Amino acid sequence: MVKCMQIFIIVAIMILFCPPAALADETMPVEDESRTFSKEEISSQVEGFFDGTTQGLADIVERVFAEHGRPTGFIKGDEASGALVVGLRYGKGQLQLKGQEPLQVYWQGPSVGFDVGLHASKVFTLVYHLTDPDRIFQRFPGVDGSVYVVGGFSMNYQKSNEIILAPIRTGVGLRLGANVGYLHYTRQEHINPF
Repeated sequence: MVKCMQIFIIVAIMILFCPPAALADETMPVEDESRTFSKEEISSQVEGFFDGTTQGLADIVERVFAEHGRPTGFIKGDEASGALVVGLRYGKGQLQLKGQEPLQVYWQGPSVGFDVGLHASKVFTLVYHLTDPDRIFQRFPGVDGSVYVVGGFSMNYQKSNEIILAPIRTGVGLRLGANVGYLHYTRQEHINPF
């Protein structure tokens, strides 16, 4: 019982100090359209990446565009995660910014919460307010329990300073619960999730 209370306190502290991007300041700068991707461009990329589209996927893309507008980039990748109260997530993909060469990125991160399961997924991440690709290499807090789930796809927000990431996931396995954590994006693959 004491262990559960300690975990609950840690989760509560992390929620207070790492709020989801959905609660972020709405005064984000408006991006120049020549440096962003249109909804049609993203829909085409998403459809090719996930081998087709569904109403659930279209709803998620529509929601992200309604909340944040046109993204400056996207990441196409794969990841694996597992949890038994404490969770780990590892992934790799290609960051694509408008008019720039793709850049290989890796991510890893811990989480803590009421969470159990294993999951392997394809991930398409919409990237907002990132013009310098080197700025992706940092930690992005998020509350994975605050997800939007439709038709087998899930999405949550991660935010660091003004940069917002919206990973859209689908895959195999089952991971249930709510957790708080972060993803650390790096140039090279790391085993250490911290």
